[in-house]
Amino acid sequence: MAAETPPLSTPDLFRSLPDTPDLLPLAAGAAVLPGFVDEASAATCLVALRGVLNDAPLRHMVTPGGHRMTVAMSNCGPWGWTSSKTGYRYSRTDPESGRPWPAIPPVLRDIAERAAARVGFDTFHPDACLINRYRPGAKLSPHQDRDERALDQPIVSLSLGLPATFQFGGPARRTRLQRTVLESGDVVVWGGPSRLAYHGVLPLAEGRHPLTGACRINLSFRQV
Repeated sequence: MAAETPPLSTPDLFRSLPDTPDLLPLAAGAAVLPGFVDEASAATCLVALRGVLNDAPLRHMVTPGGHRMTVAMSNCGPWGWTSSKTGYRYSRTDPESGRPWPAIPPVLRDIAERAAARVGFDTFHPDACLINRYRPGAKLSPHQDRDERALDQPIVSLSLGLPATFQFGGPARRTRLQRTVLESGDVVVWGGPSRLAYHGVLPLAEGRHPLTGACRINLSFRQV
């Protein structure tokens, strides 16, 4: 699904995001929205996810290098991201069942679109939601999200459950990575000049959360 990278614009909006209690800029076009989803809404999200995961259970995918991912994954929406020894790609169907991926629940779509608009991306309409479950020790190595064609649209990432240390850098691998602790209900949005920023998650620490138990759920919304 990857295409040539288009030039990414840098409108003045991305240079003037205010640093407020509900919006913490990371870089041009990137910000954390602390507590964007309250606990009651987070619980509603998790109920909606149960139906999705009944149809498309979590699984540990394999990288093109043959390594089993420590993060368990699934998808919802018209497109789902998959990884195998043959490469990374988006697919209309779940390769394990052969059926279309479940739809994105309206409550999740609404959160993603409102969060994107809060950071200035008011035309964002996700058609893919990657569901990631982190158990203690699971991590995500720094990488770029570049398998989407719509690189003019942001990534919106919602954290539920245990806190995690999020790493965020720039479009070059050598750029120093900032570290930010994400709590349940926090949302990160990055796009525009930061759309191809390297990012990752450090190994998840042991713990228990009232909503998710001994794990963290991350929802990553994209426009493919």
